[in-house]
Amino acid sequence: MKSLLDYPTVLALFFLAGACQPGGQRAPEDEDRTPGLAASSSVEAALGSVTADGLRSHIEVLASDEYEGRAPGTAGEELTVDYLMAQFQELGLNPGNPDGTFIQDVPLVGLTAQVPVASFVVGGETVPMTGKEDFTAFTSLVEPEVSIRDSEIVFVGYGVVAPEYDWDDFKGADLAGKTLLMLVNDPAIPEPNDPSGLDPEMFNGRAMTYYGRWTYKYEIGAELGAAAVFVIHETDPAGYPWAVPASNWGRERFIIAADGESSRPSPITGWMHVDATRRLFDAAGVDFDEMKAAAADPAFRPVELGGTASVTVRNEIREIRSRNVLAKLEGSDPDLADEYVVYTAHWDHLGRNESLEGDQIYNGAKDNASGTAGLLEIARAFATLEVPPSRSVLFLAVTAEEKGLLGAKYYAQNPLYPLEKTLANINMDGANLWGRTEDIVIVGLGNSTLDDVLGTAAEEMGRVVQPDPEPEKGFFYRSDHFEFAKEGVPALYVSQGTRFVGKPEGYGEQKRREYIAMDYHKPSDEVKPEWDLAGAVDDFRLLFLVGNAVAEADAWPEWKPGTEFKATREAMLTASE
Repeated sequence: MKSLLDYPTVLALFFLAGACQPGGQRAPEDEDRTPGLAASSSVEAALGSVTADGLRSHIEVLASDEYEGRAPGTAGEELTVDYLMAQFQELGLNPGNPDGTFIQDVPLVGLTAQVPVASFVVGGETVPMTGKEDFTAFTSLVEPEVSIRDSEIVFVGYGVVAPEYDWDDFKGADLAGKTLLMLVNDPAIPEPNDPSGLDPEMFNGRAMTYYGRWTYKYEIGAELGAAAVFVIHETDPAGYPWAVPASNWGRERFIIAADGESSRPSPITGWMHVDATRRLFDAAGVDFDEMKAAAADPAFRPVELGGTASVTVRNEIREIRSRNVLAKLEGSDPDLADEYVVYTAHWDHLGRNESLEGDQIYNGAKDNASGTAGLLEIARAFATLEVPPSRSVLFLAVTAEEKGLLGAKYYAQNPLYPLEKTLANINMDGANLWGRTEDIVIVGLGNSTLDDVLGTAAEEMGRVVQPDPEPEKGFFYRSDHFEFAKEGVPALYVSQGTRFVGKPEGYGEQKRREYIAMDYHKPSDEVKPEWDLAGAVDDFRLLFLVGNAVAEADAWPEWKPGTEFKATREAMLTASE
């Protein structure tokens, strides 16, 4: 076997139907060029099996109206699961569950919150608040009704405890039973020599850490015994408009059933619009902008607003068993076949909303029928190999990503194959639908040696690796690979490149912004006739090469020094020795 970095250098020479000149430009006569002398006909066939037609075919099925938006616990799930199993079986792959099935049951509890009864009183006066416009409120307690009464409102800055940065927003304050307001994202620490920028030595500068995610803020609030946690929404630091959290209003939310029984979440969690937050601060005689600036100082202490919150949330409750769908390619080396490379993509989307006029189906074509199609095409590539790689490869289509990465979380906490023998997770969420690019973006670039494997293979293809252009939005923490990373498994997550071949500068940013504004989490995320899937083919072939390299190499992927997941991985491997 070759070393982890040398192997992709060889494999990249096999890249079929898209050989690159320097800079990513492809000569027309090279479109069907036979690979060079080092090529393996088996790898050539595998790469050639990943096609635009194959991708489009899968997307058209999964994003069809018949599949009703693929929401967990619906008829759309039944159709999706059946389709995925049929595709894996057609490829001749083994059932991924050791029990002989292609299914891992994922027990979920569905909670549909009714319009809450809420009152915010500050300075002796009720501050007007309208649900959905000004705030959202939910509960993750599996109870038909949850209430908090006259809970003191406290602003706790960013709500972060980060010992490695000598940071503690709470300073030992007793916050049990109180309603906490927390700023979204990480503490915004100005760069000492350039106040217009962020200090790269604190919270990764512009790049969001997990401390900036709303999930962390709910978790730390629960640890403190808070009655309620409201994250203050601002579009730029959140990375999405108010419409995104507001759109969850009235929709069924899910938790893993075991979580609802064993954990102790805060009774109420939600979001508060920044304008509504300003009204609360004004009523308290406190300047919001001054408090936000003060929160960027490690000396910050919680600020009581002299008011109370009373909130009642009523739930409709149902229990369902959703499903992860998984298939396995058995490794060819008996000594290494019990080690795994795991590819993931989430099959679910948002279902349908019968309250909408006109189109009610959230088809989720890009998000994430396209990633699931990539999973199937990469599985096809591996199944095409004359001899499987030395290690086993698992293809895992997870449920309930849109509900909080729940399918991936359930697998990572209940793995069917030991995580200490899982070398890598390679995740796909939203393919490039707009043509070939000279580059490819690694979200979370610098986290692990998987970046180096991808970079070496990309270079041989005439492509370059780029970092996430918007690290402040924390995309690394917003897809399924993160649940593997939290458990210590090195994870790779790529996004489309930014330099589109034959397109003017800024084309990629234009298409991305158009998608976010027009289609993201909207019924209009449908198959478009103008799509150009050649770039998606390039990216998925590249991810095939990376996974194949890891499955053959002597060295295991590793987290790089300073990464928050490195200690977890080292502790896991030490415990397994």
